[in-house]
Amino acid sequence: MNKFISSIHDYFSPDLSWIPQQTIPQVTHVEKPLSHLLSGKLFLPYELPEESLSFINAHFTKVPAIEKHWWGYRCRRCGNQKKYLFAYMPCGDQGKKCLYCRKCIVMGRVSECTPLYLFVPSVQWEKVKEACVWKGRLTSFQADAAEKINEVMAKGSARLLVWAVCGAGKTEMIFPGLATAFAQGKRVCLATPRTDVVRELLPRFESAFPNVKIQALFGDSPVKQADAQFILATTHQLLRFARAFDVMVIDEVDAFPYHADVSLPFATRRAAKETAGIIYLTATPRPKQLKEIDSKKLPTVFVPRRFHGHPLPVPSFVGCFNLRSSLKQERLPEKVKAWLDKRGVVTRQLLIFVPTISDAALVERLLHATFSSITAVHASDPDRKEKIELFRNKVYEVLVTTTILERGVTFPSVDVIILDSGHTVFDQAALVQIAGRAGRSPTDPHGEVVFFHQGKTDAMEGAVEMIKRMNKRGRKIVDALH
Repeated sequence: MNKFISSIHDYFSPDLSWIPQQTIPQVTHVEKPLSHLLSGKLFLPYELPEESLSFINAHFTKVPAIEKHWWGYRCRRCGNQKKYLFAYMPCGDQGKKCLYCRKCIVMGRVSECTPLYLFVPSVQWEKVKEACVWKGRLTSFQADAAEKINEVMAKGSARLLVWAVCGAGKTEMIFPGLATAFAQGKRVCLATPRTDVVRELLPRFESAFPNVKIQALFGDSPVKQADAQFILATTHQLLRFARAFDVMVIDEVDAFPYHADVSLPFATRRAAKETAGIIYLTATPRPKQLKEIDSKKLPTVFVPRRFHGHPLPVPSFVGCFNLRSSLKQERLPEKVKAWLDKRGVVTRQLLIFVPTISDAALVERLLHATFSSITAVHASDPDRKEKIELFRNKVYEVLVTTTILERGVTFPSVDVIILDSGHTVFDQAALVQIAGRAGRSPTDPHGEVVFFHQGKTDAMEGAVEMIKRMNKRGRKIVDALH
């Protein structure tokens, strides 16, 4: 019976005991640039530094890359244990076949005959005094959250969920905690599911922490080495790390694919040191987080107001029941044209969300006659970084986009519309986040948000209800303070 219970525990709780404890003596005879480059990273054999075999044996832990259990297999790098995501390949000259993991193969093939290597010695990072040069002021709500964040980052061995409405200024709230962490010589990672968010955050952190080495890691990032004290990364990049970070910040913890891919929370747990402080940031917690909050298993601080003090824009619904048939005939629906005509000439830019890439290309083409400067972006667009920056600099008046811009990006003055807001790609969290793109500037806090739909959905009504509830909660707290 005990063996059976142990096996069930192994199935649901991946074995991390092969990772060395944090009591290993500090490295003294490996040069600092090399030790920083190797620290906390998982390597395949061909990724190891070009050093002698004796160096590899002395400083690296070597483990089988795939665990074998009575119930099947598990990849030690990504945590995959789904049978259909494993396959066999020829191995050697004797007709032997070797099992490999298909799930994380984009990062290099992990197989039965290919071990993983982990750099063993602990590494000392620089203690950067007064690292933060940001001179802005936090609101009372932000300051309260910042104090709790600072405590977790300073002491470690704790978790904290920061539930802050869209536009509350989550990035600025973590500045004091980061300054404390760097003063203590800690290594920090901020991970987020979206590449565009990493790109947007990098210059903000570089400006606020000019004396801290910062690197951004994502799929096609120019930086590949990851030897910085402060790492900004997409959550997929965490698959490359093990017990690397003293502080872990997961931004947009509710976003796809983080909440839907079990390998990403697995990679987060492994990338953090056992004594790490872990901060989760979200504007739209998922049911799993809400359950932990209600049961008091996850300490939470709530920030119910935007940094400029104005409420979130509440979306309006416009029934457009011929939306799909009109687009199929390559015509803009009459309700959409009527809204655009009524909107007239305004100073705000326009952000248009559509459910698919083909919709983005079509809507851009249909609106060219109405707007002189318009473009469209999607996840596989090679020019999306440049287009987003041009829109931010107001070169484009209109940007048509898929859900890649639903969160984490800031445009100072925009109206937002969603075409076919009842589409399955727009769940409640996505709709709340999209609505949160409007009204983010203190000089223009009242952007318009419109959902064009072919029938109301639970997600649409739930999103509006959540926004109204946040605004109400924010008003109640402000009234109580007054």
